Amino acid sequence: MKKTLTALTLVAALSGFAGAALASEGHAKIDAPRDQWMSVDQITQKMTAEGYKVRRVKVEDGAYEVYALDANGKRIEAIVHPVTGQILGNDQDD
Repeated sequence: MKKTLTALTLVAALSGFAGAALASEGHAKIDAPRDQWMSVDQITQKMTAEGYKVRRVKVEDGAYEVYALDANGKRIEAIVHPVTGQILGNDQDD
């Protein structure tokens, strides 16, 4: 019984890690034609209007990767949809 419970716990833990990895890479599946993308200037303006101080914008895996400071001065790395300008996810420095 203990072996079965341990095995089930291990499988559940590994499934959680796999799901988290897929969720964090979800932005890589964006397949929007380049002529529909917002420009870097438009992304910068949108992020600035939302209270970020944009430091750098680059293209990564079919999305924009924006390096900025938030309203509290903390550094963030945001993945931004190239057509809508929506923030899909971000990492924040502690």
